Amino acid sequence: MPMMLLQAEQLHIAYGSTDILRDISFQVQTGDYLGIVGPNGSGKSTLIRAMLGLVPVTSGTIRLLGQPLSLFNDWQKIGYLPQRLSFANPHFPATVEEIVRLGFIGKNGPKRRIDASEAQQLEEILARMGIIDLRQQLIGQLSGGQQQRALLARALVGRPALLLLDEPTTALDPETREDFYAIVKELNRDLGTAIILITHDTWNIGQYAKRFVYLDKTVIFDGTFAEFCASAEMTSFFGEHSNKTIYHHHGDHC
Repeated sequence: MPMMLLQAEQLHIAYGSTDILRDISFQVQTGDYLGIVGPNGSGKSTLIRAMLGLVPVTSGTIRLLGQPLSLFNDWQKIGYLPQRLSFANPHFPATVEEIVRLGFIGKNGPKRRIDASEAQQLEEILARMGIIDLRQQLIGQLSGGQQQRALLARALVGRPALLLLDEPTTALDPETREDFYAIVKELNRDLGTAIILITHDTWNIGQYAKRFVYLDKTVIFDGTFAEFCASAEMTSFFGEHSNKTIYHHHGDHC
């Protein structure tokens, strides 16, 4: 029986008199993989920050694992990979392993010590991310793709039920981007981790996500990518010939 992990109902977020998001409603259950796409300025990052309690909601409700956001404190069950987090300084004083260990959250924040079970989880996630041989390297000495794998490992090491990813492939080259999408799909398929991935990369995420939300300050479309391709909303936003002219990287059109 699927468990409800996140419910958003009639969310409205405004800064002063300016509406950032309005009438946002959707839900995520165990096993879901939801891609949220939209143009720059559509409110995608504001939405994901609101889910984490980092942005105040003007009206509406958010529930995590059945609890109102204001009462929720089981944060080890929520993984988060924020936007554009990089370590440009090659001498940033933390190794890959130290960064990943920060994903173990206790009542007072990241744990200083981990137990035997958590040590095993650490080994498993380093191996799954393909960075076990990099564990003692400084995070700043890694490539952008390797850094992203380490940060994803940090978000996953506590075995969260729900993983939130905010524009995780923006700084990655096309090949590394495809590798990253493949890893996230594997996590969803093999571990059952529910995914919410926010991106402007409409056509690539359509190949991986089970559900697809097109956002432009409000929910324009919510369904499968195939349904989006056939929808009046896609024609309205991208033009009547878009389904013939916009291609996936494999060469299949929308």
